[in-house]
Amino acid sequence: MLAAQPGGDGQLLGGVVVAERVEEGAALGGEEGGEVFGGHGSIVGDGPAPAGVGQSKEGGTAFAVSSGESVCRVPGCAAMQLVRQKGNKSQQGHRYAAGPRGRFGVAVAALLVAALGTACGSGDAGPDKAAKEKAAKAAGAAGALGAAEKAKAAQQARVVAAKKWGLRKTPLAAPPAPKEKPHITTRDGFEVEDQEEYPNVFTTIPTEDKVVFLTIDDGSEKDPEFLKMMQELKIPYTAFLSDYVVRDNYPYFKQMQAAGVTLNNHTLNHRYMPGLSYEQQREEICGQQDTIQKQFGKRPTLFRPPYGNYNQDTLRAAKSCGIKAVPLWNAEAFTNRMDYREWDRDLHPGDIILTHFRGKEDWKGTMPDMIRHVMKTVTDKGYAVARLEDYL
Repeated sequence: MLAAQPGGDGQLLGGVVVAERVEEGAALGGEEGGEVFGGHGSIVGDGPAPAGVGQSKEGGTAFAVSSGESVCRVPGCAAMQLVRQKGNKSQQGHRYAAGPRGRFGVAVAALLVAALGTACGSGDAGPDKAAKEKAAKAAGAAGALGAAEKAKAAQQARVVAAKKWGLRKTPLAAPPAPKEKPHITTRDGFEVEDQEEYPNVFTTIPTEDKVVFLTIDDGSEKDPEFLKMMQELKIPYTAFLSDYVVRDNYPYFKQMQAAGVTLNNHTLNHRYMPGLSYEQQREEICGQQDTIQKQFGKRPTLFRPPYGNYNQDTLRAAKSCGIKAVPLWNAEAFTNRMDYREWDRDLHPGDIILTHFRGKEDWKGTMPDMIRHVMKTVTDKGYAVARLEDYL
């Protein structure tokens, strides 16, 4: 049997060791025919890289006051008339011969008719359909202009942030999240028996968008400069946390969550899953589900097994704990290089990039150093970093 050793970095597919790389003191090995999948192996390094008139629905326009009468010509509006008094002449005489006061009364009556006519025309008829459509188009154009202005301002802020944090190029902006989510299946060679019953395991999101996804594992290093850098640059990423290195500083990851980062499951104690029984694996996965929900208020739906190693029991346990998907990775980022799973040693649309919460104790640099290097690689190749959850 091929069985990767605990802490191993080997990539075992179908019982064949594809590649090995000893990293951080991890050991590799095994026998043929094992059911161990994933792993940080199978990775090839690239080395250091740098009117005033009422209007009707039918188009009527106005009323007129003429010869002592008002005719409302607005369709749908009752015609209103000032009818001459046909009573005795004394009333007419009082009306027209009363001097300034009488003339004032006539003016008031005329104004009243005008007001009623205008109210009828503007209230009952309203703007016509063409006017409404024109107004709607204008509002839409204004909204689009507003969104464009916001996007422009965001990009300008990103340019400033890129200079501040020492990036050689400004990161490219990701396209809007897809309206229809890609159909994701388990990658060939990564299946377990009865795979269709378990969460899918994948290393790449099927998309034509020129985007990649940044994921960060464990939680060992808690660099406040990293949080500031990522927030100012507006670079999305997903975290997979192990409680044994997170529990000493939950507030750090609450800050991360408040900035829009999704916190997912990387087990309680980062143990080698295929070496555990089903119940032990379930305790590691479900226990971390409970911890994340208690500390951060939301139960994860994504799980990444330590070292990328898993077996059927791992996926069965993950499903029982509420896990919906198991994203692995197609490239790995360090402070001074990128490693790739594929033979062409390159990025592809939808690739998931792995890195870790690490600092100078483990790397020749800091987490901001790692981000500078990975963003140089990603941007030079014409990719933007998108939010993983937007595609799931």
